[in-house]
Amino acid sequence: MRRFQPIPLALSVLLAASVAGVEAAPADAQLLKRGRAIAEKNCGGCHAVGARGESANPKSPPFRHLARKYPLRDLEEALGEGIVVGHEGDEMPEFRLNASQIEALLAYLGSIQN
Repeated sequence: MRRFQPIPLALSVLLAASVAGVEAAPADAQLLKRGRAIAEKNCGGCHAVGARGESANPKSPPFRHLARKYPLRDLEEALGEGIVVGHEGDEMPEFRLNASQIEALLAYLGSIQN
């Protein structure tokens, strides 16, 4: 089982600022853009990955609501080891992300929570 490093302090600050509605700095904008691309590629077929819109699969929660169910930081290990779950009959494709992809995806997720 491969372990990933905890989220860097800078990312934690970015996540907190994003959830609080603070604008991301230009360098952070690239991180958020990469995170959105990862979400669209791996998850967009079922989940609404943006700040608005409905999920293509009604059993797949919109990503903007994930923090209502559990802390986003709890996703770090699962993303690195491979998430294998389903949505009542519709199985998610298995994928694993490297540390920089996890950082980008979690930063993006933090930026769209409502």
